[in-house]
Amino acid sequence: MAGLDIRVLETSDLGDRSYVVGAGDSVVVVDPQRDIDRLVPLVAGRTVTHVVETHIHNDYVTGGLQLAREHGAAYVVPAGPDVAYARQAAADGDTFASGATSWEAVATPGHTPHHLAWAVTDGAETAVLTGGSLLFGSVGRTDLVSDELTERLTRDQWRSARRLADRLPGSAVVLPTHGFGSFCSASPTSGDSSTIADQVAANPAFIQDEERFVAELVAGLDAYPAYYAQMAPLNLVGPGPVDLAPAAVATAADIRRRVDAGEWVVDLRSREIFAAGFVPGTLSFDSTGNVVTYLGWLIPWGTPVTLLGDSAEQVAGVQRELVRIGIDRPAAHAIGGPREWASDGRLATYPRTDFAGLAAALADDPGLTVLDVRSRSENRESRIAGARHVPLHQLTDRLDEMPDATLWVHCGSGFRAAVAASLLSARGRDVVHVDEDFEAAGPAGLPMVAGPAPDGE
Repeated sequence: MAGLDIRVLETSDLGDRSYVVGAGDSVVVVDPQRDIDRLVPLVAGRTVTHVVETHIHNDYVTGGLQLAREHGAAYVVPAGPDVAYARQAAADGDTFASGATSWEAVATPGHTPHHLAWAVTDGAETAVLTGGSLLFGSVGRTDLVSDELTERLTRDQWRSARRLADRLPGSAVVLPTHGFGSFCSASPTSGDSSTIADQVAANPAFIQDEERFVAELVAGLDAYPAYYAQMAPLNLVGPGPVDLAPAAVATAADIRRRVDAGEWVVDLRSREIFAAGFVPGTLSFDSTGNVVTYLGWLIPWGTPVTLLGDSAEQVAGVQRELVRIGIDRPAAHAIGGPREWASDGRLATYPRTDFAGLAAALADDPGLTVLDVRSRSENRESRIAGARHVPLHQLTDRLDEMPDATLWVHCGSGFRAAVAASLLSARGRDVVHVDEDFEAAGPAGLPMVAGPAPDGE
């Protein structure tokens, strides 16, 4: 855009965006993530006048309070929630100026009860920071506050989308925080940019009547990460700065002690290399996958985490990701490989295969146990006939349902199946990791079905 200067900071593993918006030397930062050092090049040489939150976030720990303190900026937060820090409380219709830009709050309840979108203009062009209200082809999910409020908030979300369309020109650029793979999205989003007019033409919030919208959105809601329960309380208290310095170095004896104590010792190496040799009891979270979401989802909150990697950069990258969800400091870390990490020199392994390998094994033994650890929605869309379905986040609580046999574990890409295989191996189960994109299952000759699974699958 020629007038408004809009700079985007992606946080791809959490499916979120933060924004730096201004005109000239003054800028406003909207929905910043915890590791605010990433914003330095985006605001360099300019004055941050305001830091704005569209809502109290449920999927990450905000960096807003710390950023506002460091820049002497006003910290603008919706007025409804009871927070433990000084803020500029904002409500529907409130305005402020930042340099040549004018900002107005638009109440858009739905994702949260007190959600605000922010319309910004330089007099010629308009954009709207929609947070978790209007997304690209979807809306923010409405079940994060409570089951009792879900239907009411879903109706609010439908009305809020239409309120934005009534208040803003069709040319207004839509800038959502969620919707790029975020579990805060009610359904998958589409596209990388949009306007109000684009959304009015295609978004279910506009093309469906209220009753159909509510029914379909609520029916389509799937599980969301367990760590979400920890995020809003942290954001209400006011998160402080982060420490990204390396954690203490763990010796082989330390690693064994931590595993035996029930702590989580997480191996970040590739899942292929992990399967070929790992310290018994350690867990595979391939750093090329979505470590932060699934580690945060699965770990009992507060359990110490030790990170093992084949490079300092690999460990540092995951440490940075974890601070975004409030896991501020690893207990320890180690660089190298399993022969250096195993105090007794003993390593564990398990086999890997692809879907063609699974098909061949089933042809030889139709009684094999196939375990699908994908989400409920993925399983309903398409699954291998006869496979047992246990979503990854339920696996450790449902181990007693698993037969005393080798488990052939698959997911959608191989990452979650590696996590599951390592969890099962750590508990003494025999596993085979089916490591391939699920799209290959049908072409491999496996029988495929769709719809709700019968009991036992």
